[in-house]
Amino acid sequence: QVQLVESGGGLVQAGGSLRLSCAASGRTFSTYGMGWFRQAPGKEREFVATINWSGSSTYYADFVKGRFTISRDNTKNTVYLQMLSMKPEDTAVYYCATATISRGSYNSREYAFWGQGTQVTVSS
Repeated sequence: QVQLVESGGGLVQAGGSLRLSCAASGRTFSTYGMGWFRQAPGKEREFVATINWSGSSTYYADFVKGRFTISRDNTKNTVYLQMLSMKPEDTAVYYCATATISRGSYNSREYAFWGQGTQVTVSS
């Protein structure tokens, strides 16, 4: 069993920044890829960013490229999502998840464990 706890969400003005954290426990964190997804009201959950087990490889959704950065600290069992130049359309509940594989993935079906989510609201 894996427990994932997100933090760092909140209210920010357009153009501002936030850093989300996701602390993992209960599994060999450094073995698996990690991902961030988000779900806006009335919309389906969508992929945001992913990172492989070592942090050497990352992949982003087109709509966050150049603005968001995913990283991980395996000594702290934590994955981060640094969000810059935020837009109102970034408003959503953000979820971190642990992959079933060592590489990252944009496919939510390749993730076994999910956090409870953290709300991010960007005002215009």
